[in-house]
Amino acid sequence: MFDKVKQLYELKKQADAIKRELEAEVIEVEHNNVTVRINGNLKVTNLSYEEGTDNSKIKDAINKAIEEAQKVAAKKMQGMMGGLGGLSDLLKG
Repeated sequence: MFDKVKQLYELKKQADAIKRELEAEVIEVEHNNVTVRINGNLKVTNLSYEEGTDNSKIKDAINKAIEEAQKVAAKKMQGMMGGLGGLSDLLKG
């Protein structure tokens, strides 16, 4: 019983560490003269564009930045997947 609680605690620590890493990760994308800075938690931290830039170009740049941030997050999460195997064992028994 205590082993399972300890395993859950360790998984939570791992998830919290990955969350902190993602918050610190900054991805910058320039697309159609629009620059978007976004962190690994998909929060836009900076957006710059020239006056008169079409909204669709801004939207496209933001979407491209989100895609890149998701790739970064997926890579980080892959490292955690080994630990999640233990979670399925915990839930079974």
